[in-house]
Amino acid sequence: MSAQFRWWGRNGLGALVFTAAAVLPFAAQGQAVTGEIVDRTRLRVCADPNNLPYSNDKGEGFENKIAELVGEELGVPIEYTWFPQTIGFVRMTLAANRCDLIVGVATTNELMQNTNPYYRSSYVMIHRPDVALTTARLDDPIFQTLKIGIQPRTPVATMAARHGLLKQATTYKMVVDTRLEKPARAMVEDVAEGAIDVALTWGPLGGYWARQIDPSLVVRPLVAGRGIERTDYRISMGIRHGEPDWKHELNGILKKRQADIETVLLDYGIPLLDGKGELIQPVKVEAAADVPEPEGYRTSDYRAAVPKGLKDTQTVDLAELQALAQRDDVVLIDVMPAPREPEERPEGAIWHEPERDTIKDAVWLANMGYGHLSEGDEAAFEAELSRLAGPDGEKTLVFFCEPNCWMSWNAAKRAVSYGFKNVVWFPGGAQAWVDAGLEQESVTPWRP
Repeated sequence: MSAQFRWWGRNGLGALVFTAAAVLPFAAQGQAVTGEIVDRTRLRVCADPNNLPYSNDKGEGFENKIAELVGEELGVPIEYTWFPQTIGFVRMTLAANRCDLIVGVATTNELMQNTNPYYRSSYVMIHRPDVALTTARLDDPIFQTLKIGIQPRTPVATMAARHGLLKQATTYKMVVDTRLEKPARAMVEDVAEGAIDVALTWGPLGGYWARQIDPSLVVRPLVAGRGIERTDYRISMGIRHGEPDWKHELNGILKKRQADIETVLLDYGIPLLDGKGELIQPVKVEAAADVPEPEGYRTSDYRAAVPKGLKDTQTVDLAELQALAQRDDVVLIDVMPAPREPEERPEGAIWHEPERDTIKDAVWLANMGYGHLSEGDEAAFEAELSRLAGPDGEKTLVFFCEPNCWMSWNAAKRAVSYGFKNVVWFPGGAQAWVDAGLEQESVTPWRP
């Protein structure tokens, strides 16, 4: 690792903080006796407005969701200070007292005080299923025959150089303007299209983009092997030095909401490692009989145990859904969320709609299962359901997303509130269909 910079939350993937970037001030009007200047009336978060999967100004990143959990525990609203996560990010945000929390930083960072770590991830290799890799070690001779993608000044680039792999390597930028370029996404796209055979990248980026671009891609934690490079990092939250009360409070929240945080991360395809360095596999939790139906919509913790049914609808299992799917008067509706196209996209910047493998013949009405919809989304959703149900509303509308997904429950409940009579809820979600080996289809989302 070069002496001129230190790795932090993105581990070199477009978010380096140079050692001279910030000197954290502590004096401010209203400062507490302890020296802490945290605004207790709101949760002030420092974040990048266009840096999925971490964050964006629409609240669609996993760090946005984790910030929501923290705000929920504190009982205060969230206020963001937006700044591209590149050189000067800490100096212009946290150090300038414009915000009080950076949601994701590596525990090796020295510019900030760290909370306790709340997840551990690693660099990964991503390849197509047809690439015959039996190991995740770069010293495997097969890598001498493969085209690989790397980013300079990362631990994996050093490893690749040590194993003599640079001659067949394609390099991708590391420090970029996140509004214009996403090197990790480009690398995964090149793997999917066959331009390179293996991408070596930071796990949270690689895992997310592999799920978005081609879920059939293999994502495997990279084994460090011999050498001084480390491939896994523990991630914490970053705050100013000299704020022990704030750190203690955040540590308590992280401990209390650890299961919810892990669910968020796994939902985004983030490869997580346990204390032994082994990959954590998502646990499928069956619908719980003792989960009551709320009066209104579920507005948080969307991936959790769900009720066994929904009032005024029919709840079906996999076999019943298979029978329904054979009928011509049934519409299958997937409401799994998806990133939206940025409203202010730089001229010439390319936007690729996300793709999702779902039940064959299903339509993907993304983001319509949130507990709160804007007035425009609400009207557009009702209009689209009316179109799908037919002139007389005679067709059956079947809502689903993933196992233990309240969004499908919300969407079905919302359809009932619109007056649709033939509403069905399938809590098993697309995963149950896939696990059964049934026919899938890759779709892009409908947009209001």
